[in-house]
Amino acid sequence: MQDTIQSRGSQGRVADAPSGHWVYRALPRRHWPYAQLARWDRPIGWWLLLWPCWWSAAMAGLAGAGNTALTFAPFPDPWHLVLFLIGAVAMRGAGCTYNDLVDQEIDDQVARTRSRPLPSGQVTRRQAWIFLVSQALVGFLVLIQFNLFAIGFGILSLLVVAVYPFMKRITDWPQLTLGLAFSWGAWMGWAAIYGSVSLAPALLYLGSILWVIGYDTIYAHQDKEDDALVGVRSTARLFGENTKPWLFGLYSGSLLLIGGAFWAAGLPLLAFVGLVAAAGHMLWQIRILDIDDADQCLKLFKANTVVGWLIFAGILAGALAA
Repeated sequence: MQDTIQSRGSQGRVADAPSGHWVYRALPRRHWPYAQLARWDRPIGWWLLLWPCWWSAAMAGLAGAGNTALTFAPFPDPWHLVLFLIGAVAMRGAGCTYNDLVDQEIDDQVARTRSRPLPSGQVTRRQAWIFLVSQALVGFLVLIQFNLFAIGFGILSLLVVAVYPFMKRITDWPQLTLGLAFSWGAWMGWAAIYGSVSLAPALLYLGSILWVIGYDTIYAHQDKEDDALVGVRSTARLFGENTKPWLFGLYSGSLLLIGGAFWAAGLPLLAFVGLVAAAGHMLWQIRILDIDDADQCLKLFKANTVVGWLIFAGILAGALAA
C-alpha cells in the first residue's frame, strides 16, 4: 500500500514521502491528503522545529539551578516540553499547508512536488484553508498555556511565517527566512520560564538560524535543476559548488553562537559536551555530502535531528551534574 506515486488520476504517496507509513495504516483513505498536507508522514520537519524550543527550555531550566521558584530546575519543565511538542506538530503542519497553498503553481512544475495534495487535485483550496485554520487553532490553544509575555512573543512569529513562501521568488536567501521562523522556539523556551528574554536566548536564536540555513541548503540541492527552470531561488543554487565551504562556515558559526548562549546562561562545562558531539556530526555531513545525489541530500537533511538530540542531551547532562 502507498507504493504508487500520487497523480490527478490516482491516490497514493507523495514522491518524496515514505511508503507504508503508519499514518496511512491508521487513517481512512479519504484523510490521507490531509496527512500529506501536514507532512505527518515526514516527522523530520516538526522535529527540526521542536529542537530550538527544547534547547531553550532545557537551557532556561539549567540556568535557574538553585532558584526555588522554578519547580523543576535545573531540568526543563516537562509540561512545557509536551506543549512545545504538540505545538511543533500543529504549527509545522499549518505552515506546510500554507506553503502548499502559496506554491501550488510552482509545485505543479517540480517533479518532487507535483504529487502533493493540491497540485494532484486530492484536496481543494477551500478544504486546505479549513485544515490550515484547524491546525493553527491547536497551536493557539498550546500558546495560551504560557505566560502573557510568551504568548505575545509567539504571535510575532506569524509575521515571519506569513512571508516565508514568497521569499524564494525575490531573494537567493529564502533559507534565512526559514531560519528566522524555525528558530523562534529559541526565544520561547526561555520566555515561558522567565517571562522575558535576554542575551542567552538571543544567541541561541542566532545560532539556530545558521544551523537551519545549513541543513535546508542541503535539502534544497534536491530540487536545484527544477528550481532553475521555474525561477525558484535558494542558497543551494547560490552556493553551488562552494556549498561545502559555506556549510563549514554556517555550522561553525552556529556552534559558536550556541556555545555563547550556554556561556551567557551560566551553563556548566558538561553541557558543552553535546556541542562537541554535534560538531563531529556536522563535519561528517560536510565530508560525505554529494550535492548531486538527491537521495543522499535528503538523508543528510534528516540526519540533523541527531544534532538536535546531541545538543539537548548535553544540556540534560549538565543538569544531572548540577
